[in-house]
Amino acid sequence: MTTISQPTARALLRQMFDAAVAAAQPALCLPVHLPPPPKGRTVVIGAGKASAAMASAVEAHWPGPLQGLVVTRYGYEQPCQRIEIVQAAHPVPDAAGLAATQRILQSVQGLTADDLVMALISGGGSSLLIAPGAGLTLADKQKINQDLLTCGATIAEMNCVRRHLSAIKGGRLGAACYPARLVTLLISDVPGDAPADIASGPTVGDASTCADALTIVQRYQLALSPAARALLESGAGETVKPGAARLANSSVRLITAPQIALEAAAVVAQAAGITPYILGDSLEGEARDVAQVLGGIARQVVLHGQPFTKPCVLLSGGETTVTLHGQGRGGRNVEFLLALGLALADVPGIYALAGDTDGVDGIEEIAGALLTPDTLDRAWALGLSPRTFLDNNDAHSFFQTLGDSIITGPTLTNVNDFRAILMA
Repeated sequence: MTTISQPTARALLRQMFDAAVAAAQPALCLPVHLPPPPKGRTVVIGAGKASAAMASAVEAHWPGPLQGLVVTRYGYEQPCQRIEIVQAAHPVPDAAGLAATQRILQSVQGLTADDLVMALISGGGSSLLIAPGAGLTLADKQKINQDLLTCGATIAEMNCVRRHLSAIKGGRLGAACYPARLVTLLISDVPGDAPADIASGPTVGDASTCADALTIVQRYQLALSPAARALLESGAGETVKPGAARLANSSVRLITAPQIALEAAAVVAQAAGITPYILGDSLEGEARDVAQVLGGIARQVVLHGQPFTKPCVLLSGGETTVTLHGQGRGGRNVEFLLALGLALADVPGIYALAGDTDGVDGIEEIAGALLTPDTLDRAWALGLSPRTFLDNNDAHSFFQTLGDSIITGPTLTNVNDFRAILMA
C-alpha cells in the first residue's frame, strides 16, 4: 500500500490547490471567448476580483481600438494601457466602488447598434459594483451586506436580496447598454454557475422577484431600513427579466468555473499516483455541517475501504456558509477545516486543505489552511483548545498559531472554494 510522508502530503495538497487556481487564470481561459470586433466602438466594463486580470487578457489579444473601466478589489489591480482599473472594497462596499459604478453606467450611455460592450464579470462583483436602489444610501447597502454575510444565507439567497435593492444588478447594467451588442464574459464562483448569481447578475435577466427577496429577509430576520423594505414591498425594486427587449442583443459566455479548477487538481493527484474523486463543484451548507459529511466519507474510506480505497483524494468545491456566533478571525474554509479536524480526531493518516481560490477566506488576506494528522496534538501541546477556537469562529487564529495558514496573495481569479481530503 502507498505510504506518504507529511512533507510530501503537504506539498501535494498545495500543488493541487495551485493547479486549481492556475486553471482559472483569465490569461489562459479568456482569449478563446473574445467576440469579433464591431463596426463601431468597443467599450469594456466589468467588476470582480478577476476583472483586472480579465481586462489585461482582453488588451493583450484585442485586434482593434478599445476603451473602458473595470473595478476590482484593493490589491488586485493589473497594469492596463487602455482599460482603466479602479480599486474598491470587498466584501463590504465603499465610496470608491460607488463612484466607479456610476462611471461604468455613464460609459455605456449613447451607444449604437454598431458598438460592442464587453462585460468582464467575476466573483466579488456584488460588493464592488454598488449602486443603491431608489431611496437607499451607501450606508444602507453596507449594513445589508454585513448582515447577509453573517446570517448564514446561501450565496444565491444573498444575491437575490442584493439584486432587488440595486440600481445596477439584476440585468440593469445590461439594459443600459442597449442597443449596443453586449457580450458578458463570466468567471463563476457560485454553485451551479447561474449567471444571475455571479456578481448578482448585472448584465443578465433575473427570474427572481421582490417577493422572493422579502421571503429571504424574513427567513433570516434581517433588519432593513424603511427605504429598503419599501423598495421590496412596493415591487419598485423589480429586476430586468429574461427575454426583456433591452437584453435582446446580449449573450453570455462562461469562460471558467469551479469544475474546471477541480479537474486541474485531479490531474496533479493522478500524476502522483493518488486516485482523485470529485464529489461535486457546488456543495453548500453550513461549513461545520459539510465538514461532518465529508469527514464521514473520509472515515469510511480509511476504516472500511468504502466507497473508495486508498490512496485517494476527495475533491470538492462550492460555497459553504458560516452563521457567526463568536468574535474571532475566520472564514468559511478554515471553519470547515477546523470542524473537519475535530470530526476526524480519532482517524489516522488524513490530510486536508481548504482554501478560497481568490486568496481571501473571510476578510483577511489568508486563502485557507492545511490540516494534518497531528494538527490537534500540536494544538493541545501549545495549550490551545480547538473546540474553543471553533466556537468563537476563530479558525484563522488557530491555524496561524500552528503555522498552517495558506497565504497566496492576490490570485487574480475566483472560482470559489477548493477542498481536498487526502488519504494515502
